[in-house]
Amino acid sequence: MKTRIRVRPGKGLQGNVRVPSDKSLSHRALILGALATGDTHVRGFLPAGDTLATLGCMEALGVRITRHTETTLTVHGVGLGGLEQADTPLDCVNAGTGIRLLAGVMSGQQFPSVLDGSDQLRRRPMRRITEPLRIMGADIEDTEGCAPLYINGSFLNGITYRMPIASGQVKGCLLLAGMFADSPTTVIEPGPSRDHTERMLTAMGVDVHVDGYNITISPPASLKPLDLTIASDISSAAFLIVLGALNANTSICLEDVGINPTRTGLLDVLAAMGAAIRQTNPRDEGGEPVADLVIEQRPLTATAVNGEVVVRMIDEFPILMVAATQARGKTTVTEAEELRYKETDRIAVMATELRKLGATVQENKDGFVISGPQYLRGAVVDGHNDHRVAMSMVVAGLLAMGETIVEDAHCINDSFPGFVEVLQQLGADVEWVD
Repeated sequence: MKTRIRVRPGKGLQGNVRVPSDKSLSHRALILGALATGDTHVRGFLPAGDTLATLGCMEALGVRITRHTETTLTVHGVGLGGLEQADTPLDCVNAGTGIRLLAGVMSGQQFPSVLDGSDQLRRRPMRRITEPLRIMGADIEDTEGCAPLYINGSFLNGITYRMPIASGQVKGCLLLAGMFADSPTTVIEPGPSRDHTERMLTAMGVDVHVDGYNITISPPASLKPLDLTIASDISSAAFLIVLGALNANTSICLEDVGINPTRTGLLDVLAAMGAAIRQTNPRDEGGEPVADLVIEQRPLTATAVNGEVVVRMIDEFPILMVAATQARGKTTVTEAEELRYKETDRIAVMATELRKLGATVQENKDGFVISGPQYLRGAVVDGHNDHRVAMSMVVAGLLAMGETIVEDAHCINDSFPGFVEVLQQLGADVEWVD
């Protein structure tokens, strides 16, 4: 397996492409489709490392999934009470979304289960879900605040839980657990987070009431199956959006991108920086807003990022750090300490790798400061087995002078299989090397 990417700066990028489908929606389509009564048909499934791990977990729980093509499948739902005890621990590999959503589901089952994953996943914090699940009555134990998670069958109570930090994964976990509770469950958010769980549950006939940042789920008798087309993932599109905004003589169109307002923080920030991004052909797919994005190069001006927009772009900060090196002025990010608890400490890792390209980055506890524009020069950098870091460094390499080698880049397939090939299609000088 090739694990390094060679990057050279080149001409402007041109063309229309479709980036891989949304990872968050692919996870939820598998899990909720499994709990539906009847067959859920999914088009545009993302066949990436994280989602395939969730698919394997559902099959281990006795759910039959028919793969028609790489991206088209049918989940043969077993109903809310139809999951079966797995013979071995459920291996979530690197999927933080997968393990947290499954923890909510498995807490409401009447048999024991173990949720585990890679060494990387075992470093990610889990107490933010195990503590509220215990309040609901779940018999769940974490391992010093992390995975493995040990769950015994229990009966859950509906609760009202005020989340200390806005998180779509934590909220989703508790809403899924709430389906198995004896009364309604209300989650109160301190600010907006991804609402894919609420949207998909509503589409499946579940009574989900949203009042501002208060979300209440009533335990359903059953879930209706879906016929779903999954849009392109805006978190994957982000790398091409930033590259297009910064690369001279560029005009690209990204097709079928999900523009759920809980996910478009990067678009808002780039617009404030002066980026030329147009939305065309707006439409709706399975309750999710979708549009084509047309990006052209334009000089960027620095900005300050904080407050509610942070959670709406929490996965996009690595690539924003690259954009900040090329923007005129001082880009300041605060209130983003959550970045230190992702696949890696993304503030520290991105600062380290950008410095190898000659950038100056001021690293703070809850964010960073980058002044620009800065001159980047090619170097050997490391992806740290973090897909968003690796892709961000590929983009940085395309903006640098000279050749850049991104090592430990195989993790890109966790979310964006075909990333290098898509860049080549647009005219970028990138390739996998031994």
